[in-house]
Amino acid sequence: MTRISPWVWELPRSGPMRVPARIVGDRALVADMDETVARQLANVAALPGIVEAALAMPDAHSGFGFPIGGVAAFDPDQDGVICMGGVGYDIACGVRVLHTGMHRDGIQPHLEALLHALQLLVPAGVGQGGDMSLTARELDRVLTQGARWAVSRGYGEQGELERLEDGGTMPGADPDQVSVAARQREKRQLGTLGAGNHYLEIQVVEEVLEPNAAQVLGVAPGDVLLSVHCGSRGLGHQIGTDFVRVLGQAARKYGIPVPEKELVSAPIRSPEGERYFSAMACGANYAMANRQMIVHLIRDAFARVLPQAVLRTLLEINHNTCRKERHPVQAATKSLFVHRKGATRAFGPGDSQVPPPFQTIGQPVLVGGSMGTASYILVGRETSRTTFASTCHGAGRALSRSQALKLAKGRDVLDSLASQGILIRTNHLKGLAEESPAAYKDIHQVVEATAQAGLTAKVARLAPLACLKG
Repeated sequence: MTRISPWVWELPRSGPMRVPARIVGDRALVADMDETVARQLANVAALPGIVEAALAMPDAHSGFGFPIGGVAAFDPDQDGVICMGGVGYDIACGVRVLHTGMHRDGIQPHLEALLHALQLLVPAGVGQGGDMSLTARELDRVLTQGARWAVSRGYGEQGELERLEDGGTMPGADPDQVSVAARQREKRQLGTLGAGNHYLEIQVVEEVLEPNAAQVLGVAPGDVLLSVHCGSRGLGHQIGTDFVRVLGQAARKYGIPVPEKELVSAPIRSPEGERYFSAMACGANYAMANRQMIVHLIRDAFARVLPQAVLRTLLEINHNTCRKERHPVQAATKSLFVHRKGATRAFGPGDSQVPPPFQTIGQPVLVGGSMGTASYILVGRETSRTTFASTCHGAGRALSRSQALKLAKGRDVLDSLASQGILIRTNHLKGLAEESPAAYKDIHQVVEATAQAGLTAKVARLAPLACLKG
């Protein structure tokens, strides 16, 4: 790779690549990156209709098809494709951030009780189900309306929808494209956290780094926030599984190269491509409804322990989506299908695609760190157009789960965090070991790279107080 700017590295076109591959990061981040990232980016760069470059954010690591942290835009006018691997299995995995209305001093004595109430009310872990049982007709409404469905049923407030991407409903969903198997896997999973790297974390604003944006968001030092990171559960995973087969058949039909299984694709303007987009939108709507239901449960938990707390939504962002967006390409502005796999929107101030409350500051982003480390609130900048208005979504794994298990046991991780004053609750100690801080990159280094590359501005740094893990 060659360095084409202080914070961007390029793998030039070669072989079947139609465009170059580029990675955002400093020398150390790029040098330490899994070699699979470059190989997967080169494969993405060979797909039909790709525009400008295949991209990776500084938190990138190997994934299925696309690297996690991968971004690519495709032009339907140039036979561009839609790719399941560019979205992933956990469709619209994302983060909702709430302001508790409390200061650190007021909440600290109640953390144990709060975490107990949250663990009691929010189902978390592999296969954990909740109390919500949906009829087939009601599930169809969830798949088409997303978070709007939950609010219409009394599980939230109308005003918070404007702080979500697309107002909480991704357009283009068609429930007829969601299989019986996916519907069966959904049973009683609405309002559940899941496992893996999903979490519910109570955080304190440790430092404000951009006062104007912080004022617009309504955050100040000492404020206590709560972040929920989860996605579309079994339903979203099954949609991905179903369309590996559908898009695999389409790739053979249309002569699209498939260097690895999850890179199967179909032309955007094909029956198969349109079917996948409609099913993927259903998965995204389920994820947004799921987070809205979890927010309802969180409010219930706080009402039991701290009834004076008034939890309001600050922001919500999605990872793992393909969206139709307007972007400048050379001398024209075009409608492109932007795949973000473990990456986040970062449109700058004034862009019509930024939710209304944030028009003056740009798209807000919550970048979650590993357990026991900082998280950041960022906002998108106009210069993020170099990455199709995209930025990182987290610290990014430095070690695989199997490698992390060799480093420490779950009990050791639990004790280490407790010694730092960070409370953890989990039903699965093995999962805790897989998500240990040592398994992730340096969050400060990752965020600094996106800021220096002109993708984001840093608004606030958050410190963890307590966490519920799946």
